[in-house]
Amino acid sequence: MDTHGGGRRAGRRRRRRGARSLAPSLPPMPGTLNQSYSETFCVYPILNHRDLAFYQMMLFGKISQQLCGLKKLPWSCDCRYFWGWLNAVFNKVDYERIKDVGPDRAASEWLLRCGAMVRYHGQERWQKDYNHLPTGPLDKYKIQAIDATDSCIMSIGFDYMEGLQHVEKIRLCKCHYIEDDCLEKLGKLENLQKSVLEMEIISCGNVTDKGIIALYHLRNLKYLLLSDLPGVREKENLIRAFKTALPSLELKLDLK
Repeated sequence: MDTHGGGRRAGRRRRRRGARSLAPSLPPMPGTLNQSYSETFCVYPILNHRDLAFYQMMLFGKISQQLCGLKKLPWSCDCRYFWGWLNAVFNKVDYERIKDVGPDRAASEWLLRCGAMVRYHGQERWQKDYNHLPTGPLDKYKIQAIDATDSCIMSIGFDYMEGLQHVEKIRLCKCHYIEDDCLEKLGKLENLQKSVLEMEIISCGNVTDKGIIALYHLRNLKYLLLSDLPGVREKENLIRAFKTALPSLELKLDLK
């Protein structure tokens, strides 16, 4: 009786089972291009960064595989369009999640999912990963600062900010999906009108004077940095408007 051979086969089976268990538990891939990928994400709205990257690769591979069989690619196959669409899925607001875990936790998950960072009151360390989000009572951790550098946050996700009451600083740097309507939404949120003290908007190419001027609604704003914003043209008008609306504001401009 080949006990050694049986042992080796059993060992290989155990290793194969172990290898399979390392893959994240993710939603099934849609079968055709006509099926809705957004429905899949609604079932599993929260993924950590490792799972998210894994799923993105699976999703892109699935679509690419199907497109290879087409003689003529549709316009929607442009990579920029695809990733823009996928980022819109990541920004989709889950209102049930907000009810279940509270606005600060839900907003933290949204921001981290899109590549941004948050810092909570009483903490010095920035939260960058789902795996490091603190656990405990839902009302214990309040977002004090948001750094959205190089993130994919966009207007459709800004409803996550509606319940935030303690945000004092917001940094928007190289945010390709930030447009005027995002800043207009920020200016209309009553909680942010009261709490925000500092803002930095840097290298956001889709922002114009219209979006910047909407920030005068943040009535407690003490510091505003505007840098490398090619869409902002009326610099002198902005200076006059902010001096009138927010006389105590420190306005720093690095605009051409």
